[in-house]
Amino acid sequence: MVAAENDALPGAKVGGVGDVIRDLPSALQSKGADVTVVLPSYGFLRRMEHIELIRQFNVQFAGESHMVELFRVHLDPKYGAQYILHHPKFSPEGETVYCNDPDGRPFATDATKFAFFSACVAQALVIGALPAPDVLHCHDWHTAFLVILLRFGFEFRSFKDLHIVFSIHNLALQGIRPFRGDISSFTSWYPDLHYSIDKIQDPRFLDCVNPMRAGILLSNRVHTVSPSYAREVVNPSQYNLGIYGGEGLENDLRERSNYGEVIGILNGCEYPKKMPAVLKKPKDIAQLMHDSVVKWAGASVVLASAHWLAEKRINHWLKTASTGFNVTFVGRLTEQKARLLQVVMPNGKTALQNILDVLGTNGTMLVLGSGDPKIEAYLVKVCADNENFVFLNGYSDQLARTLYSAGDLFFMPSSFEPCGISQLLAMRAGQPCLVNAVGGLRDTVDNLRTGFVFEGKDIHEQAYFMTTTFEEALYLYLNDGSHWQEICKAAGEARFTWDAAAQRYMDDLYSLHSHG
Repeated sequence: MVAAENDALPGAKVGGVGDVIRDLPSALQSKGADVTVVLPSYGFLRRMEHIELIRQFNVQFAGESHMVELFRVHLDPKYGAQYILHHPKFSPEGETVYCNDPDGRPFATDATKFAFFSACVAQALVIGALPAPDVLHCHDWHTAFLVILLRFGFEFRSFKDLHIVFSIHNLALQGIRPFRGDISSFTSWYPDLHYSIDKIQDPRFLDCVNPMRAGILLSNRVHTVSPSYAREVVNPSQYNLGIYGGEGLENDLRERSNYGEVIGILNGCEYPKKMPAVLKKPKDIAQLMHDSVVKWAGASVVLASAHWLAEKRINHWLKTASTGFNVTFVGRLTEQKARLLQVVMPNGKTALQNILDVLGTNGTMLVLGSGDPKIEAYLVKVCADNENFVFLNGYSDQLARTLYSAGDLFFMPSSFEPCGISQLLAMRAGQPCLVNAVGGLRDTVDNLRTGFVFEGKDIHEQAYFMTTTFEEALYLYLNDGSHWQEICKAAGEARFTWDAAAQRYMDDLYSLHSHG
């Protein structure tokens, strides 16, 4: 299993991929699989405790030879055999998992880093430094260069026919780079590689390599992290309508899907017998919010208005928290997560403003997140205009866990959602969710049984039904307590286990005997 993230290692998680790589190996091993996980060091993982240098070897990359170190990480065996590869090239801009490049050179730094990582893994396989796999499972575009090398590289020909599974976690990010003419380009990295251009070329930018497309076309199985998302990606995206599909790769995905080779399996969630204790009393939750805001404010010399406003709104929330309807939102502030909130409705107000008007003095919406500066600015203005809206502009694990369990309704109106983990964590704590009927949200929330689901054929219809569905949820909470409690109970009892997912992986993704 090759990935860019792994939450089993400290600091090596950014998004949902990290959760999967932490939890999946344990479930697979309970089914009899022998799992090896490989990750770049990003510099900081080299300093972990319980690691052992087991091999140094040379890797040819970008016309030069590089000495790379392979470490074995001694973790709980349930996580599988964990390895990290170390070289300064894995931390080109400080010790971060991902780097931000200017708009004119998207993915430039990361693509070079992960192209090098792929060359290192391929070389480690060839020299036997890593155990030879029966199945190679690559996650997202970051690891697709490895698929290209194994399929086309002469020196890696002993792995040419290896059974490869390619997982799509975020189709919107494809890692596209030029074939040539840039230090971060395909022929700069692999000057001697002979390849079939039709398998790796971007369908829109013909002078560019598209690793996501290569992973889709060169693997034996393509995996999406929910069944509904597998059905969505074979159709084109229509951004103006707010419909997200194949992001330019729908023709390739449709062709593979027609052969039964695109398989949607929902990610699992952990259900510990004893859940960790979380704050329940409003005054304790308010204190945690205060402490978080002070910490974020301390990161800057000038006090951001977001934090000043949050303090005022937290104090107001504390007066009504125990009696009001608490709506929670936890997530990165991206177009995916927040586009619907900003849709202007026929009355001239945004969808979020209409929802807050419906909520009125009955409760408060608490939003935890950071991301796109434009979305942050919009939410700061909403916070200034509405006493019933608390915008916590940052991230804290403890605060996120608290909101998953302390709210009455978890709000997740994503425009697309390959799987989603937040709704699973909220439901696990018995908090129903209000979601858009897309991807993994459609597959996990059952309308009026475990939560509330809206859908629409375009962004305006979605915004309208999001608002009316919120009205229905609030009405139910205020007027039909027994039905509300039934929904909370059913949400808490819903199960999406890694055990069930792992069995599907074994049968439908890894089986060497299934078709194709």
